[in-house]
Amino acid sequence: MKLLDDYFKIQKEIYDYFGYKEDWVVIPIDDAREYFWKMIGDPAIAVRFSETEEKLKDEIEMGYYEYGIYTQRFLSKWVYRAKDFTMICVDTRVDGNKFLQIFDNSKER
Repeated sequence: MKLLDDYFKIQKEIYDYFGYKEDWVVIPIDDAREYFWKMIGDPAIAVRFSETEEKLKDEIEMGYYEYGIYTQRFLSKWVYRAKDFTMICVDTRVDGNKFLQIFDNSKER
């Protein structure tokens, strides 16, 4: 099936772009390129993201989302920075959902 072949080819290209190697657990990709975002903590323990830059900065209204960094020993790292985009292994803390969340570097604050 060509459609399935294309899917796996594109998935491999995405993984190669970030230097990600799938191991032990299959984590789905989540497109977060529309959001403004920033890492929380040093070292990073979470990623905060929002539809607008203003909401991202508003600590009182908290109009943003925040996911923990998903850290597992089978992954070589949890934040994969590339030239234009960053892929972060996140734990949504909801129903066991984990994602490889992809952000646009131009929207990092």
